[in-house]
Order: sequence, then C-alpha cells, then structure tokens
Amino acid sequence: MLAIVEEKAAELFEKVRAALPSSAHISDIRFEGCEIVLYTKSKEFFVDPGDSIKNMVSTFKKRILLRPDPSICKDPEDAEREIRNVVPAEAGIRDIEFEPDVSKVTIEADKPGLVIGKGGETLRAIKKAALWSPIIHRAPAIPSETIKVLRELVYRESAFRKDFLDKVGKRIHGGWKPTEWARITALGGFREVGRSAILLQTPESRLLLDCGVKPGTNEFPYFNIPEFDIHSLNAIVLSHSHMDHCGLIPALYEMGYDGPLYCTLPSRDLMVLLCMDYIELGQREGRTPPFTTKGIKEAVRHCIPLEYGEVNDITPDIRLTLWNAGHILGSALCHFHIGEGFHNFLYTGDMKFDRTALYEPASTEFTRAETVLIESTYGLAEDILPRRPEAEAALANAVKKTVERGGKVLIPSFAVERAQDVQVILAKAGIECPVWLDGMVWDATAIHTAYPEFMNREIQRAILQQGWNPFTEPIFKRIGSEDERKAVLESREPAVIIATAGMLTGGPSVWWLRNLAEDAKNSMIFVGYQSEGSLGRRIQKGWKEIPMEDKGRTVAVPIKMEITTVDGLSGHSDHKQLLNWLARLRQVPERILVNHGENAKCVEFSRMAHKFFRCESVAPKLLETIRLK
Repeated sequence: MLAIVEEKAAELFEKVRAALPSSAHISDIRFEGCEIVLYTKSKEFFVDPGDSIKNMVSTFKKRILLRPDPSICKDPEDAEREIRNVVPAEAGIRDIEFEPDVSKVTIEADKPGLVIGKGGETLRAIKKAALWSPIIHRAPAIPSETIKVLRELVYRESAFRKDFLDKVGKRIHGGWKPTEWARITALGGFREVGRSAILLQTPESRLLLDCGVKPGTNEFPYFNIPEFDIHSLNAIVLSHSHMDHCGLIPALYEMGYDGPLYCTLPSRDLMVLLCMDYIELGQREGRTPPFTTKGIKEAVRHCIPLEYGEVNDITPDIRLTLWNAGHILGSALCHFHIGEGFHNFLYTGDMKFDRTALYEPASTEFTRAETVLIESTYGLAEDILPRRPEAEAALANAVKKTVERGGKVLIPSFAVERAQDVQVILAKAGIECPVWLDGMVWDATAIHTAYPEFMNREIQRAILQQGWNPFTEPIFKRIGSEDERKAVLESREPAVIIATAGMLTGGPSVWWLRNLAEDAKNSMIFVGYQSEGSLGRRIQKGWKEIPMEDKGRTVAVPIKMEITTVDGLSGHSDHKQLLNWLARLRQVPERILVNHGENAKCVEFSRMAHKFFRCESVAPKLLETIRLK
C-alpha cells in the first residue's frame, strides 16, 4: 500500500514539474496536507511567478503554494531587518519567528492589514526584500500566554510537521476504493448532552467527529465496540472547543492515534486552554484526568487548522468544508462531500441561528446536504427563547439596578463565549463601574482578541475600522489572586464580577456567592443554563438557604441577595430557530438525524422535523449505526 501511495505521489509531482517553466528551478515538491508546496531556487520566480501557479491550480484542481528553497533565504537577522524596514511602524509588529525547515516567517502584528498592504503590496515587498514566505498573524489585543505558547510550539515542531503533513498529503492523494456506502455510528451525545462523538465510515475512510467528555462524570464515548479502532482512524474533525465536544481528544493521542486533527485556529487554542484547566481542576479535586499535557501537545502538533468556506481533501474520498456555526469562537458546521458526488453529510455540532452580540447566524450556504445531523438542545416545541435584544436589555437593566443601589453583581458564567457575550453587552450599555473577570474568563477573552475575523460584521467593523475594541474597555479588570478578590470584596464601590463556573459547581463563582449572598444590596444574575442538581438550579428554584463549606464544616448561608435569571443569551438555537435553519437550506434534506439533546427533546424534534419537511427523520440511540447511503 505504501509503495502505491509513493508511486501516485511521484506521478503527480512529475506532472506538476512538467507544467512549470524551466526558469522555475524547483528543488523540491512536497505535500502539506491537501496542498502541494513547491520550493524554488530562483529568487526571480519566487518573487514573481507570473500566472504559473494560478494556471497550475486551474489545471490540477489543487491548492499550490510556492516557497523559496532554504538556500536562497536571507539570514534571519538580515531578513528581520528588511521586514521591519518594509512594514510601516504603525502596523505594530510584536514578534517575528522563522521556520527554516519550511522557509516561512511568521509576523505577528497589532494591525495585520498594514503588513499585508493594499492589494497585498507590502506582502510582496516583504517576499522580495527578505526572500522568506511570509505568514501574518494578528497579535492578541490582550496578551495571551496560551497563544504565545502554542505559536512557539508550532515553530519548534516545524521539522516534524513538515514530514507529518507530507505523509498526510500522500495518504489523501493515494487513490481510493469505489465509494459504495457511507455510515455513521453514535459513540456519544445521542439522546443525551455530553461526550459527543460520531464515527463516519466509508469503504476507504474512518473519521471521528468530535470526542468529548460529560463534565462531572466518568462517562466517555463508547470506544470498546467492533466498529471503532483507533489505529485505523484517518482523521479527527472538531466542530468546536467546548469540553463535551473536545475534552477527550488529547487522550486519543495518548492511546496511540497519530493522525491529523482538523478544526479552526480559535478552536485549537480554546481546546488547549480548556483541557489544561480540566487537568488542573482534576488534580485539585483528587481525580485523575484521562490525559496529560503530553496528549494536549500531541494534539497541537498534529492539528491542521482550516478556514471557513475552504474546501479541503482530508481523506482520499472525503472533502471537508467548515462554515460558521454562530455558537462560540471558531465553532463550525462540518460539511462532508463523500466520493465524487456520492453523498453529502452535514454535521451541525452546536449551532445558533440568530445574530448575537458576537457572531453572525449559522451559515446555510450548502449546495447539497442529503443527510443533516442536527443538535436539539432546545428541541421541544415550548423551548422558545426571548428575543435577543430583549435579553440584552434585561441584562443591562438588572446590572444598572444593582449598581445604582451601591451593590455588587455576581454573574456566574461559562468562561468561553457567554462571558465574552456579557462583556460586549455591558460595554455597549455604557456600564461605568469596574467589571472584574475572575477564573479562566480573562485568558479566554485574550484568545478572543486575536480572532475578530471570526466574529460578526459589527464587531469586526468596530475593531478593525473604528478602533473600538469592547474587550479592552477600561471597565474590564483582571482578578488574579485571593488577595485581589478580597480587595474587591472589601471595596465600597459597586462592581460587576463575571466568574467561573457558570452553574456554581466550583471555581471562584462559589467563593463570590459565599461572600456576597447575605447582603440584600447585591445581586446574582444567571445568564446560562443551570443543570438539574447543580447549586445554581437550586437557587433558581427559590432556595433561601444553601449549605456551604467553611473551614472544614458545613454551614447554612442565607440568600438575601437579589436573584435574577436572564434567558435568551444561549449560544444554542431554540426550537423555532432550529426549524428555521432547516427551512433556509437550499434543498430539503433526504434525511434528518437528531442528537445533542435530552432523550425527549431528540425524539420530539425528530418528530417535528418529519412533520414540517416530510423527509426521513430519526433520533438515533447510542451505539446505533445509520447507513447514510
């Protein structure tokens, strides 16, 4: 098999060489995943290849990149000096990193548009002056240790990634068996919420779509079944970085998986942040997490980031395109084109078909989608959320009411998406008192500031054109220690505290509740779902006294603070939005599959989908296998 793969790669590369002019002086041709990379020893051809590359892309229907052979790259010190001379100072270059193994230089800047220049003019000048292939990254407006560490890791591992991506590319272009069938197996997240995992199979390919944990339990996806073999997996596709979708991916690498992980860049970064926190939380609670930092590092080394709307071959017979899901930063609807027009499968992951403070509604740009697997978190007919503007106004008014009476507001929140959503709402509402970010919220917000292009057009316009970044407003301040918490608590001025965890299941939000609950001037605003049995749900139900630990003993803490719940800020579509999204697809699917919801919600939404669209509709059970075609 390996010999056949190598032979097909050699045949393709020979055709590529033959299509190039003799002046190209190509020293090497390699794969980088689905892309073909050419290395040239000609400075002139690297700087100006004319229409050669564009014509080859049209001929071979592949993405083709041109890079300089390492022998013609300028010395990194000289190249950095040339880059800084070419790029205007107002671009705010923060860092320049060289990857000699692949002849790339990554430039991190406050204003990447100025590094690129009008029509790519500055980028071309960089190539000519430095003779390196430039990659441009936005510097986070708030320094992010996570992004810094990840980018440094990728630079250090460039030699490994060069060989790994070439291996992946040869596998993709190695030819395939006839596509006679396609099927999925429900490994987790069906008729339940948590541990999402789907096995997508064809005669040629084995893909794992998401692989999460069920927080607060030891329930993981079902891997001990005949259909699943970790060593035969060709790829993992991650829809988004909540722990119920990504939380077991590092464990797969420690179990022996060594293939690619496909997701957006923000999903990669947030996955690392959340998985590191999962390890730390487990250690504090005396639990042994299912993976270590080694697994997280391997996931990053093997990650192939993708852009929205970019068609990518990921196995010989499957093309993947990611589209905005409107759920959290970098969340994606995953469209799989199987075979040569054989079948199109669309997996929504978690989605929001409504414009929020941060994101555009989930995309409906699919020419074909014969089978759709859709979430049903709010699958019941009565699961209708308040209109978004009303919810945002309710939050702002509840905060202002407490501030006006001199109290402190506690907002327990999920660190990713909900906290940033609340920040934008408060910044737009003109809240003037300090808004303290406690727990992982600050680090998650820092990652958000690196990727405004994944947010809605209004936020992009504010940040990129108008110079207003809601996340860097002076009202937002970080709490980084116990002493800082106590200082905020003892201060007499009103304040808002956004703290993890969102359901009061642990973390700093519980500390704040313990210290703020007995003062009637204060308030607590719930902005997210409170699961049954959680402390948050008990308080929502009207408990006036809660048991809490205090110096090794349990005490009853009276709840005198005002309790408010603001519905309508969810990152999930409600019942009506789910149906509207299906109705907006260009064609009615042949089959609708339902997952990611409580049992009754999956079944009910499946029934409603059949009623409205008159197509096959199923709510599969765990371990069921469904033939797509």
